[in-house]
Amino acid sequence: MMTEGLFQLIWAHSLYRTGGLFTSSGEEVTVIFPGRLNRNAGPDFMEARIKIGGTTWVGNVEMHLKTADWLKHGHDDDPAYRNIILHVVYEHDGTELPIPTTTLELKNHMSPTVLQRAEGLLQNIGQLPCSGVHHNVKYIVKANWMSRLLAERWEQKLESWNIFLEKSADDWRNLLYHRMAANFGFKVNEAPFVMLAKSLPLNVISKHRDNPMQIEALLFGQAGMLTRTWEDSYPNDLQQEYGYLRKKYQLHPLPEHLWKFLRMRPANFPTIRIAQFAALLQQSVHLFSSVIETQTVKEIYPLLDVTAASYWDNHFTFDEHQKKSVPKNLGRTSVENIIINTIAPIKFLYATRQEQEYNVEQVLQLLETVPPEVNNITAIFDKEGWPAYHAAQSQALIQLYNGYCSQKRCLECSVGLSILKGLQ
Repeated sequence: MMTEGLFQLIWAHSLYRTGGLFTSSGEEVTVIFPGRLNRNAGPDFMEARIKIGGTTWVGNVEMHLKTADWLKHGHDDDPAYRNIILHVVYEHDGTELPIPTTTLELKNHMSPTVLQRAEGLLQNIGQLPCSGVHHNVKYIVKANWMSRLLAERWEQKLESWNIFLEKSADDWRNLLYHRMAANFGFKVNEAPFVMLAKSLPLNVISKHRDNPMQIEALLFGQAGMLTRTWEDSYPNDLQQEYGYLRKKYQLHPLPEHLWKFLRMRPANFPTIRIAQFAALLQQSVHLFSSVIETQTVKEIYPLLDVTAASYWDNHFTFDEHQKKSVPKNLGRTSVENIIINTIAPIKFLYATRQEQEYNVEQVLQLLETVPPEVNNITAIFDKEGWPAYHAAQSQALIQLYNGYCSQKRCLECSVGLSILKGLQ
């Protein structure tokens, strides 16, 4: 079951018997430093330090399962492979290479136990490849790995946010507006909410912050939800307001069919979320500066404590009256979702770009005070006896599952590597 990926991992972490190594020509080999794994084009490992015979060499190492793979991969005609200090192979098949290079075979130095552990991980059909063995991995290994996973998750998320800032001349208010809109979609309606924010500039909304009805008219109108006549006066009034504002700002509404209502709890209907988003935009004149100044969850909650207009107390959609009148406020779970997915990341990005190391640490600590997310992925880890105790951990576990477990990238995971090493 040996693969080049596994073979590279074994070399990188010295998971073989390091004594008694000799080249195919009989020279003794001592690996001082295996080199840095190169994930780009060119030799597999760079800047290795290898003692061959009586001479210490510094340079590149190329690895193959068999000696003949050097020729199959066309390295003999590639100038990038002219200065290889060592050709490491799993099995030396006796192939004579046309250019001078030193070959080292590792097949007889491999531990069957390491190969069995790798096979166990990669062939496990469970939702977690390390099911049944991960609980033996030291806590410090898991903790350090989860910290790196959280950073990795945010690096991926914030890449597009950085691009947005570069294109908008560091317009942080606008970035927060767009990311808040995406968050109010809560996955199911994230895409149309993003389109809504793009179609309705923040500076247009800012001009009408003193008029809540006009902000709702702009949002519902741009969402394509004000295209017919209703029995209730409220949506008709919104339609009339939007007609005027649409002409004034030359706005182009979205198609209404983009919004999803099917199989959703009424409290999560896009109509309710749009009304709540309108309340947030009306109440939070200086939302970005307020977000940056906050340091605790207790300070953030009031910023997001918004309630939809009173019309929605007994409505979930236009004209459909509900007997029970309940204010449609943004629930605690929704607020925590926004803290995790928008507030904390934007505070982290701002602190990073401003080189405020203290605030970077503060943001990470902020997530540790927010309850963990509850979803299908965290449920998998709960079942496996690997629960998340706060949001920083649940975010890390989501990254672990999506980026590693589901793709069987166990050989690139610190937990998987620890298992290969014998749970060191």
